[in-house]
Amino acid sequence: MGDPREGGCQCGEVRYQLEGEPLALVVCHCTACQRQSGSAFGMSLIVPKDAFHLVAGAPKNFTRSADSGRSVRCMFCPSCGTRIYHEPISSMNSLNVKPGTLDDTSWLAPGLQVWTRSKQPWTPIPEGARCFEGQP
Repeated sequence: MGDPREGGCQCGEVRYQLEGEPLALVVCHCTACQRQSGSAFGMSLIVPKDAFHLVAGAPKNFTRSADSGRSVRCMFCPSCGTRIYHEPISSMNSLNVKPGTLDDTSWLAPGLQVWTRSKQPWTPIPEGARCFEGQP
């Protein structure tokens, strides 16, 4: 990943920069991610918390319970509603950035598939992908 990467919401009010290498790119098939994304799965680019820098705007947030039972603070643009990142309450050292909010997504390559027990039956998983039926 080049340094820094930039991203933001659909309307441009909230903007951020990421520095350094991400820890992982995860495809999540849990029902909460399906609902949040309006699709068959959600994706999370896990980064160290100190690698994320808000450069414009002030996201709003709410806290929800994940399928694992853990609490997650969800940050979103107050104007357009775009989800920017999740902050797992149990892991205050990392953030789960929504990778579709990056300006350049061409380098993304998911390395992990989680909550596959609730994946949509018509959603293929790439051959050789690391998979977990629940939370690893």
